[in-house]
Amino acid sequence: MFMEQMVPVIVLLGLLGIAVASDLRRHRIPNLLVVLGLALGLAGQAYSGGLGGLGDGTLGLLVGFGVFLPLYALGGMAAGDVKLMAMVGAFLTPSGALWAALFSLLAGGLCGFLIVLVRGQLLQTLGRYGLMLKARAYLAPAADEVAGKPFPYSVAILLGTFASLYWL
Repeated sequence: MFMEQMVPVIVLLGLLGIAVASDLRRHRIPNLLVVLGLALGLAGQAYSGGLGGLGDGTLGLLVGFGVFLPLYALGGMAAGDVKLMAMVGAFLTPSGALWAALFSLLAGGLCGFLIVLVRGQLLQTLGRYGLMLKARAYLAPAADEVAGKPFPYSVAILLGTFASLYWL
């Protein structure tokens, strides 16, 4: 019984691992991978829970998509990351998808902070944020500032999903 419950988790983490490798190598998450993951997630939900499981997977997909969509609309995230989070949600319940998305956002913030710290730009970045608070306006990062460069968010989605599955 335990192994049967672990199969979807193993499949999900494997798909996320492939997405991370692609994102690191090509800065793209293949649509075919996302579609395959959506199909496997929803099929697994239907197999284990019937129509109710399929409903949970569909709602989980919508929750994952819905949490990340505003970030895409504001220009803070790529479309592939939004689709990848929807794929994650297809494997989970709606509440599980919400927790995975929230943990992924936390992991993304931590990854961003570590990148700024490792690149030695913490004071520069904090200074810019201080100016934004005073001006009550967004100030774009300087051309040489690492905070203005995109990073492969699939890493944060993998870490956040893994953390949510582990702790919940």
